[in-house]
Amino acid sequence: MGVSHISNRSEQSQRWSRRGILAALGAVPAATLLTGCSGGSADASEGSAATASVKAATKQATISVTPAAGTTKADFSSPVEITVTDGTLASVKVAGNDGSTLAGAFNDARTKWTSSTNPFSGTKYTVTAQAEGGTAETATFTTKSPGETFVGYFTPEADSTSGVGMPVSINFSHAVSDKATVQKAITVTAEPAVDIVGHWFSDTRLDFRPETYWAAGTTITLGLRLKDVQGTDGVYGVQSKDVTFHIGREQISTVDLATKEMVVKRDGATTATYPVSGGDSDHTTWSGIMVISERFKQTRMESSTVGLGDEYDISDVPHAQRLTTSGTFVHGNYWASASVFGNQNTSHGCVGLHDAKGANDSSVAGYKFYESSMLGDVVIVKNSGEKTVEASNGLNGWNLSWADWKAGSAV
Repeated sequence: MGVSHISNRSEQSQRWSRRGILAALGAVPAATLLTGCSGGSADASEGSAATASVKAATKQATISVTPAAGTTKADFSSPVEITVTDGTLASVKVAGNDGSTLAGAFNDARTKWTSSTNPFSGTKYTVTAQAEGGTAETATFTTKSPGETFVGYFTPEADSTSGVGMPVSINFSHAVSDKATVQKAITVTAEPAVDIVGHWFSDTRLDFRPETYWAAGTTITLGLRLKDVQGTDGVYGVQSKDVTFHIGREQISTVDLATKEMVVKRDGATTATYPVSGGDSDHTTWSGIMVISERFKQTRMESSTVGLGDEYDISDVPHAQRLTTSGTFVHGNYWASASVFGNQNTSHGCVGLHDAKGANDSSVAGYKFYESSMLGDVVIVKNSGEKTVEASNGLNGWNLSWADWKAGSAV
């Protein structure tokens, strides 16, 4: 009986062992499945990240140009822009076929470069740009030509020497409506330095001057940056240049038509006194400050050109120097008696000095005054019985106060 009991316990033990084994075996696949799912998720994530990394590493920076590459009639009224996507810009150069280059600047992220000025019209540009880590790329575009243009004709002439009263006067070939933009494109500077202001006399004339006459020995530089500046709708400037003028000695001559005398002062000292004859009571001479704007050793003067009919026509007026656009001159006179000068005002509005026919007699006042003068010298007329000359009648802006002069500026 004892054996049978052992035997029964052995069978029971074996049955429980099989259940334990089966239970254990049943648990293993579950554990293995969980482990397998976990392991499968990790492998997929690593593979996806690796793929994204490869794609990012192979992405190319793309450079774009505005105006678009290949454009043949590009607008010239906006800056040039170079942009890059998926990268940063290492360098940019924009060069024109006229030898010019456009300066510019990057934004903080170096993803964009913008020219500091607009491109010129009628110019082919080559853009060379390089992204960090990439190779240089090139593109070209050509700007269109402007339809209608204007220029500014300036006085005095380049490299000339003038008297202390000479303004810088610019006459435009086309009426200007955007005066502020045009004036900003023009600079006038002086050495020694002085405050210089522009004044518009009309839509076509802009003069520059300081508050008082230029100092003797001054150098003046006119900067014209009118190229592609729009003066009025559809009309653009064409000039881009610097011009230098010089101021010589100071000569100021004062004509008193009450005493019929001209006093000439050079650098403040009186150098000559001449008897003169001014306009008669029917043809009074303008009063005020006038500037010599033209000089002729001999010239024809005809009354019909100044609205006086056929009162005179003299083909060889000696030593004539223009004071107004309307026809006032200081000139030599050989047809009147020498006794007239200093005693009577008999002219049609000009200031006359005794002279000789042929303009070659160096002993007469007309010759002497002409030889001592230059363009830009100041001639002041007083006690003429006439009102002050208009500032726009010749180069005579000095007749405006400094406040009135500045009021005529557009900037």
